[in-house]
Amino acid sequence: MIETNAQNFKTDVIDASMEMPVLLDFWAPWCAPCKILGPILERLETEYGGRFKLIKVNSETEQALSQHFKIKSIPTVFAVVGGQVADQFQGNLPEAKLRAFIDKFMPDPSEIETDMAFQAIEVGDLEKASGHARKAISLNEHNDGARLLYAQLLVQAADPAAAQSQIEKLSKEARQDPQTQALEAQIAIAIEDQKPKPNADLEAKILANPADLTARLEMAEYCISHKAWEPAFEQLLEIVKRDRTFEEDRGRKRMIEVFALAESQPELVGVWRRKLSSSIF
Repeated sequence: MIETNAQNFKTDVIDASMEMPVLLDFWAPWCAPCKILGPILERLETEYGGRFKLIKVNSETEQALSQHFKIKSIPTVFAVVGGQVADQFQGNLPEAKLRAFIDKFMPDPSEIETDMAFQAIEVGDLEKASGHARKAISLNEHNDGARLLYAQLLVQAADPAAAQSQIEKLSKEARQDPQTQALEAQIAIAIEDQKPKPNADLEAKILANPADLTARLEMAEYCISHKAWEPAFEQLLEIVKRDRTFEEDRGRKRMIEVFALAESQPELVGVWRRKLSSSIF
């Protein structure tokens, strides 16, 4: 919270409102309602973690500003966004309504993360962009823009199955968009291209001897190399079920490692985590 005056008003309010919402609180030292509202606004500014700026104007000493804003009673609070007054209220509001008033002007955290993802792409940091896109989706699962962007990043990361999973969660309207449909066609081709070709030798070994855990581990690694997570999990879990002592519990340890590799498909990982836990406990 800062006190402003006519000299600093442009910097404190107009310029600041270009970066974040500003609450402009006109008050006076003798005003009893101001003494109630002021501390609440100051506390909320702290609680909101700098997502809006509280600027106070002493209407007694800054009469030019009071006249400009046509102040007739105090407290009067203006929301200033992008250099313009977006809304206002007079007198005290219950805290719930005060929060609702502030929230109308708060930038959507999910959209902020989406913007940061695009900024990361501009500088070529695709890994960081993916992190921001995931965060945007976690904040708002209905953020189609972030989900579509994440799908595109997953395609570039050679993980088309995960990209298809994101496409399937888009809204009906977003899936009907020609851009999305073109991406989905590209993903379908990539999924087919990425499917591991049958490994006849390993398949024959496992079929001839289901207890051949070395062959199962080799098959799992073959699938992992093609990001075919589910068949890899199937082989690794079978190793866990048959012999926990095999190569010092290699099946379980490798499965946990692959969970991290498959983080772009959290639902799939969740299913196989539960299966692994059930087999152990």
